Amino acid sequence: MRRLTLLPFCPYTQNVSPSETTAATKREIQVEIPAEEVARETATLIQKYQKLARLPGFRRGHIPASIIRQRFSQDINNDVVDALVPKYFRQETGKLGLMPVSQPRVTDLHVHEGEPLRFKASFEVMPEIKVESYKDLRAEKPVIVVTDDEVEQSLNGVREQHATFTAVEGRVLADGDFAQVSLDGRPTEKDDDSKPVHMDEILVEIAGKNTMPEFTENLRGTSAGDERSFEVAYPADSADKRLAGKRFIYTVKVQSIKQKNLPELSDDFAKELGEFTSLEEVRQRIRQGMETERTQESEREAKDKLVAELVKRNDFEVPEALVERQIDLQLERGLRALAAQGMRPEELKKMDLQRLRAGQRERALGEVKASVLLERVAEEEKIEVSDEEINREIEALATQSKQTPEAIRSRLTRDGALDRIRARIRAEKTLEFLYRQSA
Repeated sequence: MRRLTLLPFCPYTQNVSPSETTAATKREIQVEIPAEEVARETATLIQKYQKLARLPGFRRGHIPASIIRQRFSQDINNDVVDALVPKYFRQETGKLGLMPVSQPRVTDLHVHEGEPLRFKASFEVMPEIKVESYKDLRAEKPVIVVTDDEVEQSLNGVREQHATFTAVEGRVLADGDFAQVSLDGRPTEKDDDSKPVHMDEILVEIAGKNTMPEFTENLRGTSAGDERSFEVAYPADSADKRLAGKRFIYTVKVQSIKQKNLPELSDDFAKELGEFTSLEEVRQRIRQGMETERTQESEREAKDKLVAELVKRNDFEVPEALVERQIDLQLERGLRALAAQGMRPEELKKMDLQRLRAGQRERALGEVKASVLLERVAEEEKIEVSDEEINREIEALATQSKQTPEAIRSRLTRDGALDRIRARIRAEKTLEFLYRQSA
């Protein structure tokens, strides 16, 4: 469950004239900043300009205030707005008990010398939400079963990982053999993505389930020292996106023929795998691991259904800013994943971001609703995150990154990430609470 961090609530006070729209998430306030406060800020800025400005005929730091005000009036006005509008906006929303979750849209800005600074600010807030029926949620908890056949299949997978290969002489390659080859490949068509391929001493299983048919057909019946050239057409759904839908011409030289040898399933093999005394212990460990994995997967699915049902039972208006922010996060993760898979920056720039955003909207809306509802349940049930839990998370991150806990804590504090970690842990604890009470 991914979590959104809302903007902090800043309780300041100041006289305001609020006018609210009827939407549950939209607010508009009118703000007036006293003329004396505007004059004080203006005077402070003029002094700064006097120290920094350079004008012909004046020594630096000795330009009269009247000249500064005349030459830099627009810049000074902009600086006054930048300094006072955010400050007084926070103060006004604080007095009204409003918690903005979007940046304000400032309109009707009135800035004139000797007069109060006036503006309107439109923004979004969280609606009042009372979570309904969360204690009535029920989750399916299926019985986890691991069969003997599944254990044996997994054990055979371990056996495959410990296979050895021995050279075979005096015959040609046949199905089931492994050809140790070197190869060079080049794309049949020139484009920006396709690059030549060169590989040394790789094993190709003749008629193997993961072997491209063209390799099997052209290498079957060859001997060590033979060389073959042939074309390979990769399907559009190829796992390697760099090859999907492409055609390559390969020149392959057979270096040797090898045969795979699997170790015997025995207690001696079990001892080679680690701290086991018998093959039966290995089977027990495999069974336990599969049961744990399936239990965790079952819980994840059940929790996802619980959250979906919670969202279904509690419909409310969501601030558009939070949805847009969640879409940004989802797109950022998706684009990073594509870049990690080898997609070039030029290709990323060509993508239709508007279409991608539209496609992410429904999912983002659901995730924001889920996050808000879990937060409300946590408040109802007084679910909190202890300092010890935060410390364990920091220690885990330190171990993973091979840094000291102090360094991790310093970085997280500097980046404002500690609050996000606390919120994530709280959401996970709340979801666990819903799952346990749904029995």
